[in-house]
Amino acid sequence: MLALAAAACGSSPSSSGTSHGPITIGVSVSLSGDFSGDGLATKQGYETWAAYQNAHGGILGRKIQIDFLSDGSSPTQVVTNYQKLITVNHVNFVMGPYSTLLTKPSSVIANRYGYVMIEGIGGGPSVFQQGLHNVFDVSASAKYQLITFAKWLVATHKPEDVAYASMTDPFLQPMLDGARAYLSAHGFTSVVYKLYPLETTDYTPIASAIAASKAPVVVLGTMPPDGYAFIQDFIQDKYNPKVLIEASGPDQGTAFVKAVGANNTGGIMVPNTWYPGSTFYQNSAMVALYLKMFGGTANDISADVAEAFSAGQVLTQAVDHLKSTSNSALEHYLHSNVTFQTVQGPVKFLPDGENEAATPFVFQWQKGTLVDVLPAGAGHPVPILAVKPVWGAGG
Repeated sequence: MLALAAAACGSSPSSSGTSHGPITIGVSVSLSGDFSGDGLATKQGYETWAAYQNAHGGILGRKIQIDFLSDGSSPTQVVTNYQKLITVNHVNFVMGPYSTLLTKPSSVIANRYGYVMIEGIGGGPSVFQQGLHNVFDVSASAKYQLITFAKWLVATHKPEDVAYASMTDPFLQPMLDGARAYLSAHGFTSVVYKLYPLETTDYTPIASAIAASKAPVVVLGTMPPDGYAFIQDFIQDKYNPKVLIEASGPDQGTAFVKAVGANNTGGIMVPNTWYPGSTFYQNSAMVALYLKMFGGTANDISADVAEAFSAGQVLTQAVDHLKSTSNSALEHYLHSNVTFQTVQGPVKFLPDGENEAATPFVFQWQKGTLVDVLPAGAGHPVPILAVKPVWGAGG
């Protein structure tokens, strides 16, 4: 077990806000297995939020303690973890793990015990199709993540061939399919559509099929490892699509640059709900504190950090308003059409728990930096590179 501080055990916590003890929060994180990179970033996001909030009065004037349990990226273990956090550790609140794959079963466990689950990194449709009323996602849900990109492509390009590939992940595939449905409805042709399981290790056959199609547009539903591998294979095949967007991978800062080479990053795009230069609520403070705690540069900060931090911000605002640690009161308040402010922007929940106020952004690597380019008119976007430079040309 990993903990920011030891979690209180014993009897169930009181719903009264008058206790002088800590506010205890349980979170399952993936510190090994397929989601380990994102799991660590998620953990750091929650830790940064807790440290920031504790320096500013905690919640209800009480310090925050986070009890972390490692789930090994396993849907089975994540269920066990939340059961323990709730029934053995008796935490006041739980917040979500990384990924739709783990959020779906863990939200069911939280619901069974009457706990709200605020999360920011589990926005696949299957989470919201369970008919639960206790799960709330502070980020843009999966089916909308690539819509800003798709609308830009339709507005600026004549219909052309598009190659698609995605991991069969309950968040990534809906992202891809949302973009594909929109583009197909506007005359773009799907010349490749490949799905591959999570345990895939050799992406060369899929990359080669995409390269052979000569599609000028490539849309990939990737995590960092496969996202890196596809680009490496495209470079080896001397295949230069004009437009390339990956669901995840290009947002990983120096890890991405190291994997694909600094001269190969130019023009590659990635959707996201956050970037380091955002002017949204408490963002500059979060970035400064993260760098103090974990080092690196602002461009090294994963969006997972901001998504977890945002979940904490919503919990803080809601509980401080209610002046109570009652999960039933919290659930009712989150469903009351109130708008919260976060480092990702405004949050207002639909009845199924999706954030109807979320704005999906698109970011692009230009001259060695990941910059916000879409949508135009939101914030201070940089003009987009409409055509990706050839491999090795920088950009």
